[in-house]
Amino acid sequence: MPWREASAMSMRREFVGLASQEGANMRELCRRFGISPATGYKWVERYGTEGVAGLADRSRRPNASPARTTPEVEARIVALRDAHPTWGGRTLRRRLEDLGWADVPSASTITAVLRRHGRLDPAAAAAHTAWTRFEHPAPNDLWQMDFKGHFALGTGRCHPLTVLDDHARFSLAVAACGDERGETVRAHLTVVFRRYGLPTRLLTDNGAPWGSLAGEGFTALTVWLLRLGIAVSHGRPFHPQTQGKEERFHRTLKAEAITGRAFPDLAAAQAEFDRFRARYNLERPHQALDLATPATRYTPSPRPFPATLPPLEYGPDDLVRIVQDQGIISVQGRPYRVGKAFRGYPIALRPTVDAAVWELYLGPHPIGLLDLDVPADR
Repeated sequence: MPWREASAMSMRREFVGLASQEGANMRELCRRFGISPATGYKWVERYGTEGVAGLADRSRRPNASPARTTPEVEARIVALRDAHPTWGGRTLRRRLEDLGWADVPSASTITAVLRRHGRLDPAAAAAHTAWTRFEHPAPNDLWQMDFKGHFALGTGRCHPLTVLDDHARFSLAVAACGDERGETVRAHLTVVFRRYGLPTRLLTDNGAPWGSLAGEGFTALTVWLLRLGIAVSHGRPFHPQTQGKEERFHRTLKAEAITGRAFPDLAAAQAEFDRFRARYNLERPHQALDLATPATRYTPSPRPFPATLPPLEYGPDDLVRIVQDQGIISVQGRPYRVGKAFRGYPIALRPTVDAAVWELYLGPHPIGLLDLDVPADR
């Protein structure tokens, strides 16, 4: 899709970062970002010779001079902290290094500077603890997805939808939504899939729209994901640690882009989310990544978003049934409930060692078990 003018710089920076990854497919990346190969190569060349300044429209800003005296160093540290009030000494130090400073002070020195200038809350610092989490070995092995708690706008409410790569901590989307309906999530995921490709698996919680309130386990949204070849898993109920990276990301989003701000509408919230996402992916050193930025660890998926869904195919020995309007199939003349999310789809039944229990499949994906001794109550 075309780049919006307000976020053109952040999109260009993200593009050249991904294009610089080893093995990047430039033409496919240009297609996903909605630009021509000539434009893509132009931005890569400008970035290589001029850095970030080369990505601005006809702009040639001078490089910042490194601080050389203690007062200058302290002033710049305090200014960077004021621009990013949630960043600590280690994060600030890595960002100063990334900006090209010479003789950057140690993290402990930067922390002392912040303390002298009244930029640290001792109680908050004492309460901070580090988390150790499992990490998937490669980008796109697992994405985590959830809604951040909604908040009031000048008109209506904003429901932030976030999608995060588990390996790289790369933020794939921070979308200002007016509701939490499956159709809304699908529209935003379509944009994400077209740009970054398809993950192997998506992890969500058990609430709507990815969990069924009726206890059937699947929704129209999760069935669509299965049709795309994306496995879907859910965190344990009342156990937010399963999606610990998303929970931590939401804390950062709230601190850096929501708290203390008032947005008149969704468009204003989205503009701030776009700025936050660019900082998070491209500038903010991440402590879980040895202070690298998420963009340096992420590469788009080689699995493209299909123009049309692939057909559902089954073997000659499969017993295939079409799911009716109420989520019912008929087996041996008796009704059985498999879930309304599968209405209209052909599903396959395969026998198990127990003659009364059959496995259910949607294409290659197992979706549950059917006990022939327990027919549905229409």
